[in-house]
Amino acid sequence: MDSSGTYRKASWRLATAVVLLATVLGAADWWLEIARIDDRIGEMAVARANGFTAEHMPNASYFAQSRESIQAGIVKHFKDDFPIVELYDASRLKTFEFVKPGREYVEAALDERQHGFPDGSEPYYERMDIGKDAYLLVILPFQKDGLTYGYFEGVYDVPDEAVANIRENVTRSVLMIMIAVLVTGGVLFPLLVRLNRNLLKASSDVLRGNLELLEVLGGAITYRDSDTNAHNLRVTWYSLALARAAGLAAVDIRPLIAGAFLHDIGKIGTPDSILRKPGLLTDKETLIMREHVAIGSAIISKADWLDDSREIVACHHERWDGSGYPLGLRELAIPLLARIFAIADVFDALTSRRSYKEATSPQAAMELLHRQSGHHFDPRLVELFVEIAEKVHAEVCQRPDDELEEMLFTTVAKLYGLSGRKGGGLLPNRSLGSFASRILASCAQLVGNP
Repeated sequence: MDSSGTYRKASWRLATAVVLLATVLGAADWWLEIARIDDRIGEMAVARANGFTAEHMPNASYFAQSRESIQAGIVKHFKDDFPIVELYDASRLKTFEFVKPGREYVEAALDERQHGFPDGSEPYYERMDIGKDAYLLVILPFQKDGLTYGYFEGVYDVPDEAVANIRENVTRSVLMIMIAVLVTGGVLFPLLVRLNRNLLKASSDVLRGNLELLEVLGGAITYRDSDTNAHNLRVTWYSLALARAAGLAAVDIRPLIAGAFLHDIGKIGTPDSILRKPGLLTDKETLIMREHVAIGSAIISKADWLDDSREIVACHHERWDGSGYPLGLRELAIPLLARIFAIADVFDALTSRRSYKEATSPQAAMELLHRQSGHHFDPRLVELFVEIAEKVHAEVCQRPDDELEEMLFTTVAKLYGLSGRKGGGLLPNRSLGSFASRILASCAQLVGNP
């Protein structure tokens, strides 16, 4: 396959996947850590509030102290941590309120909020965003020996340096995750590229073998018919040219290649007395000859990878007007690839010498195609083929089999993403022409007298 382009694409995909994974995991960790900031700040606030209650609220008599004493204790203990402090007795009645000068807007925001009191011993806290500043409302019960003496409610002003430290830790955690993913990806990247390279090579080898097998199988039949594999090569070339002219994409053209090589594989069951008869066939012989379509379709049905090509083998003798065989399909009911191949097959049959006839000129062949347009052939495809027929015929008509193989398989290699015929032939370091010719000749001898 085109290794450089494929490896570049695979490398970019793997690198992109690693970067995306690092980004996603980093973003997820950032989101989770940000969500935990409130909890961390809450723990800090509760710890500060617990220190105050433990020191200044030893029992219920604390609420009987003077306001000045309570406020002095709050200012001494909290300094600037809690600009708002409210104390409630056991019946949840407010007994004291402290508002640091200049923080009245915080008190106003607090009065607008509805909140309850914790029923158990666990503290309650929630975040308050006031303008650009963030505060934490903390409510905790003062309990001793299982009895609740009152409640502490305060608005905690988180120190800027504490927030900075928390965010620094969050950033460090996110960066560590991203670096770990990137380093892991960097370590695994060469291994994944190597595995991908081995997979591509294995796929390429299988594909090369399949293409060579197509030529061997198809050629075994055409050697019986005309002592050359050139018919399969030419008709495949014509079919590909017409398919491209019809606007088909490479992925849609590929089944045409196997179908073109194997279209007459069913003739393996046709006797030589009929297959190589120099004159016209009798009605009985014609019926026997037509059986090759069903035989060929049955043969390739054994291979799942040829399913897309089976319609060419089964339908290339159907006709646009419904007079063809074996199913009598008409017009668009005939598969598109079979309609394309039918034109290429007849054109090559007309312009090639056979045991029972001489070759017809390309011009005469095109005139016949025109006359049969709308009867035998799809009219639109005929018009497309007539425009390219002389050019594609000139490209192949005088070429020997080995040059046809080289030219055709270079084109086929591009359709399948193969790198081409290095060293001569799809088989590495061998000449496919001589190799295939020996195989095909042997096959022809084996099946020459069924």
